[in-house]
Amino acid sequence: MTALYTAEALSTGDGRNGHVATGDGLLDVDVRTPVEMGGAGGALNPELLFAAGYAACFHSALLAVARRDKVQIHDTSVGSRVSLVRTETGLTLAVELEVVIPDLPRDQAQALADGAYQMCPYSNATRGNIETTVTVVED
Repeated sequence: MTALYTAEALSTGDGRNGHVATGDGLLDVDVRTPVEMGGAGGALNPELLFAAGYAACFHSALLAVARRDKVQIHDTSVGSRVSLVRTETGLTLAVELEVVIPDLPRDQAQALADGAYQMCPYSNATRGNIETTVTVVED
């Protein structure tokens, strides 16, 4: 396998109550456990970072599928909710993706969203590992 791109990040301090920075310096922030989990909140956390990355990656895949299928779309968006959930064996993630494709019939929009789910590297990495739902919503 040949890497097209490699991102590097370093976590220091106390894990969820520490600091993360990328090797290129573009991200350099404190992280805090969310209030909902008994923490101080007020800063980024791993789930927020994952949600942002997944939304952007899935959106790019959606646009790529539309180009491949020669479907004209505009003003699209992808929202991502990443939940930390307790299971019988510990903690895991669950993801909800909401896709908005204005002015496209729902079945055609769903087909593009399904294609994006097959193409997106985040989806490929998590498929079968975490519960993920992809829903097309009205604008």
